Amino acid sequence: MIRPATADDLDAVVALHTEARATYYRGHLPDDEFLGPEAVAEARARWADAVARGAVLCAEDDGRIAGVAAHRVDGPAALLSQLHVAPARWRRGVGGALHAACVAAWRAAGATSARLEVFEGNARARAFYAAHGWTPDPDTPRSGRHLVLRLTLAPEPE
Repeated sequence: MIRPATADDLDAVVALHTEARATYYRGHLPDDEFLGPEAVAEARARWADAVARGAVLCAEDDGRIAGVAAHRVDGPAALLSQLHVAPARWRRGVGGALHAACVAAWRAAGATSARLEVFEGNARARAFYAAHGWTPDPDTPRSGRHLVLRLTLAPEPE
């Protein structure tokens, strides 16, 4: 089930985010950059803001949050700022369901394209996005250690 996140979900969202990020940053960045108290507190503040704005979707599996996505729409452009699935639930369709829910929300809001940044060392995520139609942004292919990807949103079939 995909649903909007509430303030009551914040602890579970931050824990999932922290666990997922550790799987792809470990060995690439110093642990303090993604697991340190300051990094976790900063992430919590960002997630709390996004939840308050109604910009977070949760995927529930067996009554627990299995994935989260933070996104927004600015005119014709959407941004997928976060999409994380609990590592124990990878390859079960959770990420695909969250992605589909984001795309539907973007289309409903009138967006015609979307943008995201993916950590260059995260081959699993890069493959996921490629399988969902994301391609390198020709104008801005990189942002620091991240690759910038674009998705053209075709109109909903009638």
